[in-house]
Amino acid sequence: MSTASVRVRTPATSANLGPGFDALGLALSLYDEVDVTAEFGGAAAPVEVSVDGEGAGSVPLDERHLVVRSLRAAFAELGEQPSALRLHCRNALPHGRGLGSSAAAIVAGVVAARALTGLTTHDDALAAADRIEGHPDNVAACLFGGLTVAWRDDAGAARATRVDVHPDVAPVVCVPSFEVSTEKARGLLPDTVPHADAAANAGRAALLVHALGRRPDLLLDATADRLHQHYREPAMPASFELVTSLRAQGLAAVVSGAGPTVLVLATGDVAGPVRELAEGWDVRPLQVDTRGVVVEYATA
Repeated sequence: MSTASVRVRTPATSANLGPGFDALGLALSLYDEVDVTAEFGGAAAPVEVSVDGEGAGSVPLDERHLVVRSLRAAFAELGEQPSALRLHCRNALPHGRGLGSSAAAIVAGVVAARALTGLTTHDDALAAADRIEGHPDNVAACLFGGLTVAWRDDAGAARATRVDVHPDVAPVVCVPSFEVSTEKARGLLPDTVPHADAAANAGRAALLVHALGRRPDLLLDATADRLHQHYREPAMPASFELVTSLRAQGLAAVVSGAGPTVLVLATGDVAGPVRELAEGWDVRPLQVDTRGVVVEYATA
């Protein structure tokens, strides 16, 4: 029997960023951390899971836990399943708020499994994480850090590229007390949209990559969306009221991912004005995470 341990840290992520629906993702300086110990070749034993922080007392502590499911899926693809698993999760990412908590759990499981079997690169991790998550925008940003553009090639495989973000960009998140499921938010989207709306979003998404990388002064125009946000308003009216109020003050505010968190892509210190408009919300100034997932240690 052999034993191996690993600690993995995963950042929060915000997807879409307004017009970049299912394509753009941004890594943020808020982190989950998981310690995983795996035994190979011994007697089969039930998985052991403990959780501190977000999700403690509500997430399953067995094979249903998303990190465990992701570990199992990754080990299956690697052709080696451990006989025993022990996990300790320290969670800071709020669940069901549009800050990539599920992507962080999936990336943690995939990268931990790879590290536990001696793989030190993330070459195939995006494909593995995408197969579990079902879309690559959040998992790409979580893996690679910074701003990522994700897409599928002609064969349907997930691809992503990383873009450095201008140092003046200062994200602020406004986290509400309520949750909205991604499934509910996606269920409100129509099967088709007007051609004019699609064309408008294509231009703004392209502008947004330029604005985040080189011209932060263009962020307000660049974050305008006509493709998905207004369709989701019935699920989170308070989020849309806040977005409208912030944008009226010249702040580049969008719904983070499927919501209901609101993301402000600011330049400079705007936490004070944001707090005035977001009374009752948990307003957190953050930074752009530039590292993505980090394997803090691995022992065999």
